[in-house]
Amino acid sequence: MRTFSLLKGQPVFETSSGTKIGDISDLCISSNGIVKGLLIKKGVFFKQSYFLDIQKVTTFGWDGVMIEDSGCLEKVGDNPEYTLTHQHSLDGMMMLSKSGESLGLLKDVYFQEEVGTIVGYEITDGFFSDITEGKQVIQSGKPLAIGKDAIIVDVDNT
Repeated sequence: MRTFSLLKGQPVFETSSGTKIGDISDLCISSNGIVKGLLIKKGVFFKQSYFLDIQKVTTFGWDGVMIEDSGCLEKVGDNPEYTLTHQHSLDGMMMLSKSGESLGLLKDVYFQEEVGTIVGYEITDGFFSDITEGKQVIQSGKPLAIGKDAIIVDVDNT
């Protein structure tokens, strides 16, 4: 389990040739809070985004992500449902509990790399609050609901 902020910018390597394919730029998240894949930036001058299904990743290492071959990358045609920082961004969205309590603003996610399950949400109440109180982590084993205005998460049993 790790946060997306630790994964962002890591290189993606092809295990069959040892070639660097690109760098991780974002997470693709479904509307029910499951990580479907990674956005990979590929290219030197004109970087293009590619979708990598999370099931196609061979290994999530601390210094790089390994895939069998670059043929499993798909050109990003249809916009992903949600991403953490790019199109349909979840970064900075209001998080609410199912009971209607404001939890804060989403800053990062903790997820199990192998299966794509989000198990925690790092939230913030702002810069000064982060300095004085630190960031908070909300744990939830149940999928969330992502709406136009807020993210709803079930935290009643945590």
